[in-house]
Amino acid sequence: MLSIVSTPIGNLGDITLRALETLKKCDAIVCEDTRVTGQLLKLLDLPKKELLSCHGYSDPRKVDNIARRLVGGQHLVLVSDAGTPGISDPGYALVSRARSERIPIEVIPGPAAFLAALSASGLPINRFVYFGFLPLKKGRQTLLRSFKDEERTIVFYESVHRIEKTIDELAEALREQPDRSVVIARELTKVHEEVVTTTVAGLPAIARSITKKGEFVVVIGAR
Repeated sequence: MLSIVSTPIGNLGDITLRALETLKKCDAIVCEDTRVTGQLLKLLDLPKKELLSCHGYSDPRKVDNIARRLVGGQHLVLVSDAGTPGISDPGYALVSRARSERIPIEVIPGPAAFLAALSASGLPINRFVYFGFLPLKKGRQTLLRSFKDEERTIVFYESVHRIEKTIDELAEALREQPDRSVVIARELTKVHEEVVTTTVAGLPAIARSITKKGEFVVVIGAR
């Protein structure tokens, strides 16, 4: 069996009882970074487990090896560094392989930063579009310009290293819609959680003043 287990995005109190029980009883854990997952097990006072690294740069043969263990009857858990596996991480490749092999799959749901940001935004979220991390170069400006015609709430992630540049680019791309709502969330569920509500017109000032620490979620109201 393959169990897809969501882990806290910051606050350890967000781990579920079902997730704890699954992490205790599994044979091994498939993760992005063995150091991150090893530390999580230690903080949660869980027993040590065999940790199998599988990330975006892994050799495809790693997925083959993991699939063989699943076919052989082992119970493996898939986690990401934080949050829900398969969202802005390569976990979907293993899940897809497990599906093709007809391996039983269960999902233990839990935190996801973009869902937390949407909930806190105060913007309509009955219809939204999620972009993960924006492209770094090719297609980036075209995508940003397309936001001005989007009739759904927009949400995406941004790193601390690019947040100021991205905010400035958004201000330029949406300059004809100065009153459009924008929410920028940082360090969600952590001690220094910050949710800033502004408009397109206010973005340049936010770019200079927002604390440049942690990862960010940007939410843009529909046009």
